[in-house]
Amino acid sequence: MENKKELRTWLDDFQLNHPLVIAGPCSAETEEQVLKIAHELKNSDVSIFRAGIWKPRTRPGGFEGVGEIGLKWLQKAKAETGLLMATEVATAAHVKLALQHDIDVLWIGARTTVNPFAVQEIADALEGTDKIVLLKNPVNPDLSLWIGGLERLYNANIKKLGVIHRGFSTYEKTKYRNNPEWQIAIDLQNRFPDLPLICDPSHITGKRDMIQEVSQQALDLNYDGLIIETHIDPDNAWSDAAQQVTPATLKQMFVNLRVRKVSDDESEYNQKMAKLRMQIDEFDGKLLEILGNRMKVADKIGLLKKEKNVAILQNQRWNEILGKMILEGEEKGLSSDFVMLLFKAIHQESISHQEKIIREK
Repeated sequence: MENKKELRTWLDDFQLNHPLVIAGPCSAETEEQVLKIAHELKNSDVSIFRAGIWKPRTRPGGFEGVGEIGLKWLQKAKAETGLLMATEVATAAHVKLALQHDIDVLWIGARTTVNPFAVQEIADALEGTDKIVLLKNPVNPDLSLWIGGLERLYNANIKKLGVIHRGFSTYEKTKYRNNPEWQIAIDLQNRFPDLPLICDPSHITGKRDMIQEVSQQALDLNYDGLIIETHIDPDNAWSDAAQQVTPATLKQMFVNLRVRKVSDDESEYNQKMAKLRMQIDEFDGKLLEILGNRMKVADKIGLLKKEKNVAILQNQRWNEILGKMILEGEEKGLSSDFVMLLFKAIHQESISHQEKIIREK
């Protein structure tokens, strides 16, 4: 798959003067709920109404969607509001039903993207379709897997393709529901700059009060659109209640969000600089997190040395580490002086941690 200007044609055809917005409830719950939300979003910046019909749940027993009947509700919402309709498909059977009900936009979820067999099955069912097909990133941070899913859809002669960045699962606790790992999406964007890239701040954050912040970050990185879960009564939603916003809140977000200009040299410079600085900020945050975890291990070493009455400084071990790090640093384009300075500082902090533990009574 190669980058082509034609990848943007379907998005350009909307003729929008603002980013594409896809909005609607996490799940279609009742016909009344679907219609009420759709009418609230009519005549706003929303171009596509989204609602989950089939819901993949982490564990059995949760609400798994209303199924085929919900597609009829989407048809009715489209007839009454003029909004295009979107839903998630995870199997060839889902695809068949969605196409039978003339759903305009189909997206493939993160749990499905991670399975090449499932993506191929969906690609085969969609071969040659004129519908818009959006591929979410896989749950694990694997750019090759994301691109592989794209290639399967592209090879099925699907012309209207796009991707959704919804963040990545991580075992460690962070402030996000799914860690954004912006660099992975940026790498995809650099590989296919004309492929429409949409951010899903609802699934990245898992918290409605963070959605505007992450949406702005995405727009600062020149994303083409947003997909935001929107519900008339978020607190009582049947799924993902904490990350849904009301239509009124969504409309206010449109007022508050700043879209960067792209038509002049100064704007181009600022966009590139903002993107690079955000990468720096993300890496710096990861560095601090890694260093903090390293010092926790140093604390455990200090406790063990205290228990066995062993000296803190182990010169042979230190020299082995330093020599190894200098060689590995040179392979990564880092000067030996910088690596030596960095690891001396890390070593000193580690010693300080251990000294504090040994002095404790």
